[in-house]
Amino acid sequence: MKIKLSTQIINWSDEEISALRFFFINALQDIYSAEKNLVKVLPKMVQKSVLSDLRVTLENHLAETENQIVRLEQVFASIDEEPASKESETLEGLIREIEVITSASNKTSIPRDLGIIFAGQKIKHYEIASYGTLKTIAEVLGFTQASNLLNQTLQEEITTDSRLTQIATSQIEQSGMNNKS
Repeated sequence: MKIKLSTQIINWSDEEISALRFFFINALQDIYSAEKNLVKVLPKMVQKSVLSDLRVTLENHLAETENQIVRLEQVFASIDEEPASKESETLEGLIREIEVITSASNKTSIPRDLGIIFAGQKIKHYEIASYGTLKTIAEVLGFTQASNLLNQTLQEEITTDSRLTQIATSQIEQSGMNNKS
C-alpha cells in the first residue's frame, strides 16, 4: 500500500499496515481507559482546589472529558471497532500522584493547588502526546473521521494545558508580589 506523508510517498506492506492498525487500536484503548479514569479523579481535584479559576477550569474540563469519552466511542465506531479499555499504567501512576498531592496539604493550601496543576499538566502532556500520535496514525491509515475527532480532542487538551499554565503563573506572580510587601 502506498501512503502519502507530506510530500513523500511510502510503500508499506500489508503486514506493516496491520501492525500499525493494531498499535492504533491498542493506543485508543489506552486513552479511552485514561479518560474514563479521569472522570473519576477530576471531581476530587475540583473539591480540593482553593483557587476559583482552577476549580472552574477543572469543572469545565470534566465536562470536556465526558464528551471526549463519547468522541472516542465515535472513533472506535468509525473504524468498525467496539470501544474497549486497556489499563493505562502511566495514567494510574499520575492519578496516584494526584491523590498524594490532594491529601498531603491542609484545607486552604495554594501550594496544594500548584501541586494539582503540576500533576494535572503531566496528565495533559500524556494526553496531548497520545492524541497527537493517534491523529497522525489515523491520517496514515486513511481514517479521516477518526483523525478529525482526535484532532478536536487534541485541541481541547492543548487549551486546558495552556489555561493551567496561566493559572499557575498568575498565582506564582501574585504570591511573589505578596512576599515583597
